[in-house]
Amino acid sequence: MTIPNSPTRRWPAAGLRRMVPRDPTEAHRAASPLELFFDLVFVVAVSFAATDLHHLEVRGHLADAVTGYVLVFFAIWWAWVNFTWFATSFDTDDWLYRVTTFVQMAGVLVLAAGIGPAIEHGDDFVATMGYVVMRLAMVSQWLRAASAHTRYRRTALEYAVGITVVQVLWVLRVTVLADLASTLTFLLLVVAELAVPVVAERTDTTPWHTRHIAERYSLFTLIVLGEGLVASANAVIGALAASERIGPLLALAGAGLVIVAAMWWISFARSQHDRITSLPRALAFGYGHYVVFAAAAAMPAGIEVAIAASEGTARLAPAAAAATISVPVAAFVLAVWALALRPTLGRPTSALVVVLTLAAGFSAFLPQLSLVLTAILLAAIVVTLEVADRNQGRGTSGVRSPGRARAVAPASGRVS
Repeated sequence: MTIPNSPTRRWPAAGLRRMVPRDPTEAHRAASPLELFFDLVFVVAVSFAATDLHHLEVRGHLADAVTGYVLVFFAIWWAWVNFTWFATSFDTDDWLYRVTTFVQMAGVLVLAAGIGPAIEHGDDFVATMGYVVMRLAMVSQWLRAASAHTRYRRTALEYAVGITVVQVLWVLRVTVLADLASTLTFLLLVVAELAVPVVAERTDTTPWHTRHIAERYSLFTLIVLGEGLVASANAVIGALAASERIGPLLALAGAGLVIVAAMWWISFARSQHDRITSLPRALAFGYGHYVVFAAAAAMPAGIEVAIAASEGTARLAPAAAAATISVPVAAFVLAVWALALRPTLGRPTSALVVVLTLAAGFSAFLPQLSLVLTAILLAAIVVTLEVADRNQGRGTSGVRSPGRARAVAPASGRVS
């Protein structure tokens, strides 16, 4: 159902637009400058998380590194997801919406400042406070939406109440219950956060713009993959500074670039907007991308570990060091396959992609060859997808131009 946007209807004397839902079939809907600006603070947060992951991995604390990273990345990912899905429905782009977004950005920076203590020492007080700031700012947005639109008032209020209750629990976890705070309590609150959209949307789902959401997720994928390019550049810099190791480091940089390029190719091999045309699909798409983003952001840390291993400063067994690249890469490709590729591939092709991906993951058991094998296997997946495209008559990469593709209106629903 088309819901007209009313950008010219303002609240008297305040210069504010009524926060009515955006049209889910709006033509030429694209990421706004504010959304792109918002994404920049997540570049900082993702970079900090990857850096601290690398530091712990190099020191040999692999289990602690992975656990801390997985937990902290949830806060980064969920804050971004909430803003993105709310914006696709209720972006008014007036002064109050912008100021509230800036408050959320401030929360991201506080979260980023707390990532190091959270990952390395298990002290997540600062990170939690930054996270709560972001979430409470989102509550104010939902209250504003509730006051402006009758149809979605109940849904918006359930979001506001649910988010507020969970934030109180987060604060209690790191203050009153600080001595009892543990991974278990963290995971319980994660489940509570993820349950809020499921509960709030059960009566009347809010509308979203499928192409806008797909573009937003694509842009965040580019952000996390960009960290891999930085890591590959660091390998080149190291090679130029150490002539006795120039060959291995340049090989590492080259293989890293091939891996990142292949991850990009695989991620964008299929359009994804048609995967989010109902609430169950939107939930699977939105939640499943946690693996995509977290794995892509972890892979650059693995390249840094490989650089340290080549210098003899990594305290990891060779197989463990190799796994810091091969495992995140395999997780990334499997997640993209499940979310976007599998429905478009025949069974033989789909099975081949999975086999090649698993082989890349298990290549860590051949640590001396793992990096090169991973690059070769991902290149083979790209070739497999391109051959499948030719056989199906899809042209290059199987992605239709937005101008030629039919607009798809959502069956209504969201993840926020």
